[in-house]
Amino acid sequence: MNATSSPAGTFGSPAPVLSVSPVTLPVPGRAVDLQVRISAPVTGSDLPVVLLSHGQGPSNHLSSLNGYAPLATYWAAHGFAVIQPTHLSSRTLTLDPATPGAPLHWRSRAEDMRHILDRLDVLEAAVPQLPGRLDRDRIAVAGHSMGGHTASMLLGARLTDPDDGTVADLTEPRIKAGVLLAAPGRGGDALTEAMAEALPFLAGMDFSGMTTPALVVAGDKDDSSHLTVQGPDWHADPYVLSPGPKSLLTLFGAEHGLGGVSGYDVAETTDENPARVSAVQRLTSAYLRTQLYPGDSAWEAACDALTSGPDAFGRVEAK
Repeated sequence: MNATSSPAGTFGSPAPVLSVSPVTLPVPGRAVDLQVRISAPVTGSDLPVVLLSHGQGPSNHLSSLNGYAPLATYWAAHGFAVIQPTHLSSRTLTLDPATPGAPLHWRSRAEDMRHILDRLDVLEAAVPQLPGRLDRDRIAVAGHSMGGHTASMLLGARLTDPDDGTVADLTEPRIKAGVLLAAPGRGGDALTEAMAEALPFLAGMDFSGMTTPALVVAGDKDDSSHLTVQGPDWHADPYVLSPGPKSLLTLFGAEHGLGGVSGYDVAETTDENPARVSAVQRLTSAYLRTQLYPGDSAWEAACDALTSGPDAFGRVEAK
């Protein structure tokens, strides 16, 4: 693939994938070194990069570089290089609860992605068959649930730091597009009292500066009642409350797992639906393809195939 073409085979046969983990980046001042998984097709050049941020579910290992195989493997098999960090919030690390930033380490999650981009040369060199194959001009971020919060911050959302009252701006200009999957919405009276107290950083979310193009994916049955009193509409806030260009994919019948994007056959998926996961794979891949390669028709084709007619998996809005 050259610098002007888009990833081949978005709807065609998947390519074989190489996946290497853990690749370790020492980060001074971080509680532990940053470990990542890197997945990519075994052939092809000028691969666009997707940074994938894990969520914070009840499983022990999905919230780490070992999770989200349905997305990471599909994207890699269709022409993307996918980099997955283990954030400090991961249960796999068993950090002291008193570690600064605990429990969800919202700031360091975004900083992890910056460290990755700063040291792409190191990561590329650490993976056999990968050196010289990454396209540093085409970088995207994606995240599910708390990972969607991380992605939103990198795309330009801001929040009021509850520790000092300052406005945190972690926008990463090297990121050209994003995908937010079941991401948190606004704070204020939208939060349950328990969550406003337990996770005060959510209270000050502001999407008005999230100007980077993004696809927001929300399930119309994802009420997240432990987090919000707004019901499923809360997960559409990153679309509703941000400026364009944005697209909103509302998945019919989907709960927080969106059919099972966090892993294969995981018990925490309350709406297991392989066909829905396939639709998410294809739609997100197509969206990123079109955003990173303007003029590519993959997104339009995916929407026509999967969000229209009596068998539609969801509906799409855009602004």
